[in-house]
Amino acid sequence: MKILENVRVLDLTNVLSGPFCTLHLALMGAEVIKIEVPGNGDLARKLGNTPSLNQQLMGTSFLAQNANKKSLTLNLKTEEGKEIFRKLLKTADVVVENFRPGVMKRLGFSWEEMSKINPQLVYCAISGFGQTGPDAFKPAYDQIIQGLSGEMDVNGDERLHPLRAGFPVCDTVGGLNAAFAVMAALYHKEKTGEGQAIDIALLDSIMPLMGWVAANLLIGGKSPIPMGNDNFTAAPSGVFKTKDGFINIAANKQEQWEALVDIIELPELKTDPRFQERDTRKANRKELTPILEEKLAKNITEFWVDAFNAKGIPSGDILNLEKALSSEQIKHRETITSINEKEIGDLKLFNLSAKFSKTPGSIDSPPPRLSANTDEILGQLGYSVDELNSLKENKVI
Repeated sequence: MKILENVRVLDLTNVLSGPFCTLHLALMGAEVIKIEVPGNGDLARKLGNTPSLNQQLMGTSFLAQNANKKSLTLNLKTEEGKEIFRKLLKTADVVVENFRPGVMKRLGFSWEEMSKINPQLVYCAISGFGQTGPDAFKPAYDQIIQGLSGEMDVNGDERLHPLRAGFPVCDTVGGLNAAFAVMAALYHKEKTGEGQAIDIALLDSIMPLMGWVAANLLIGGKSPIPMGNDNFTAAPSGVFKTKDGFINIAANKQEQWEALVDIIELPELKTDPRFQERDTRKANRKELTPILEEKLAKNITEFWVDAFNAKGIPSGDILNLEKALSSEQIKHRETITSINEKEIGDLKLFNLSAKFSKTPGSIDSPPPRLSANTDEILGQLGYSVDELNSLKENKVI
C-alpha cells in the first residue's frame, strides 16, 4: 500500500514547480494524470543537454520529475476538450496548475466553477507571486524570484555579489510547499468532506527558508553581509583549504572549537582574546582562517575529516556532483533508483526522500511518452474507439 493510493490528481502543470509538486504525490502513490497540449506537451520535454532526447520529447528536464505519471493530451480551448475535462473533474481528488493567474478562469474553470462540479475537490494553483497582489500578473521564472526574494543578496562574497543559487531553488521549494499543502488539504477533506483552494506563490515559499538571516534583520536590525563560503552563525564554520583540496568545518559549539585547536596542535588559540569566545571569533574570522589553513595545509582532506569527526566536530569533503550522487550513503538510502524506459533504457531518477515505515514510496513506471495514456483514460470515461478517432481528427486529443 502507498499513502496516496486511490487519490486521482489532474496535473495541468509545466516545466518545474508544478511537476515537482505532482512528482511527490505520484511517488506516494497518487494516480497523477498529466494533461498536456496535443503535439508538444510540457515544455520540459524539449529541455535538457541531450538533443536526441529533446527531439523525442523526452528531455532530461522532463525525465527528472515525471516518473509514475500518466500522459493525456487535451486541448482545453475546444468545447469537446472542456467537456472531457468536466468529466475528469468529477473523478478527481486534486487539480494542480501553474499557469499565470486568470488562465483557468479564461478557460472556464475558475475555482468556483470547478467546485460546483466537484465540491470535494482540492485545487492548488502555483504561480510566481500568488493569485492576488500588485505583482500577481507579472511573469516569473526561478531566477526572477531569486532576485526579488533577497535570496541572491545573501549569496556570494565581496568579489561576486549578488549570486544566484546553482539550481532552481525557488521553483523546487515552491513545488515542495505545494505538495505539503495538498497533503494537508487532503487530510482536511478526509476529516470534513470539504475541498478547498490553495494559493502557492514561489516568492512566499522561498522567503521563510531564509528565516535565520531574515531574523537578524527583522528582529536584530542588521542587514546580511555576503560571506561566501563562511557560515555567519559561528567561526570556524565554512570552507577551508587543505593539502589536497578543501574541507567543510562547522565547529559551531565552544567545545567543538576547543577540540579542533587541540587536533591541529594550536591549543594556545583557546586563550587568545581574539578567538576565545564565539562572537569575538566571528568578528576576527579573517585573522583566524589563515592561521587554521596553515595547519590544515599539512595534511589531506580525508585525514582531517576523520580526525575532526572522531572528536564530534562536524566536517566533510566537498564533493563534485558525480561523486556526491554515487556516494555510499546515497546508495544505502536508495535516494536514486533505476527504472527502464523501453526506448531510452535504464534511467537513474531520484526516489521519494521521505522514508515511510508503513507506506513507502517508490518509482514504479518511467516518465510517460506524450499522450501514452489518452486512450486508456478516456476509455474509462466511456469514450468509444470511433469517438477517440474523431477527437484525434479534430485535434482535441
